[in-house]
Amino acid sequence: MDPITLIVTALAAGAASALQDDAKGAVNAAVARLRGLTKKRLAGRPGGEFVLTQHEQTPEIYGKPLEHELREAGAADDTDLVSAAQELMKLVDAQGTAKGKYVVSVQNSSGVQVGDHNTQVNNFGGVTAGRDAYYAGRDMTINRP
Repeated sequence: MDPITLIVTALAAGAASALQDDAKGAVNAAVARLRGLTKKRLAGRPGGEFVLTQHEQTPEIYGKPLEHELREAGAADDTDLVSAAQELMKLVDAQGTAKGKYVVSVQNSSGVQVGDHNTQVNNFGGVTAGRDAYYAGRDMTINRP
């Protein structure tokens, strides 16, 4: 997973786990550390600070804007911030971390999706369903000339 996606994913997971009554002290400390480092990285960026605050309340809406602000702030190169995100994910999703779920790197690709239970629609140059694309259940076959 690229560093920015990892940070945003960890912030969302941290926000969700913080709402649970049984959140452990280690999780709460990791969430606080990640938020603190993120705020520090976005300091001086009014849009970034606003988006971070909104992301804590509604991560599904403010995920992409937060990714943009983090990219603009150079967060991908902040080893402390990336490390804090990895540490939080180890605590909230130990199985996924052990399986390498949060160690994904994709470069120079189109139509890639990382995560669980996603839906994706790609349109790469005019394939007409029924003539070039055939559905069988949940599978799609595309015949190219």
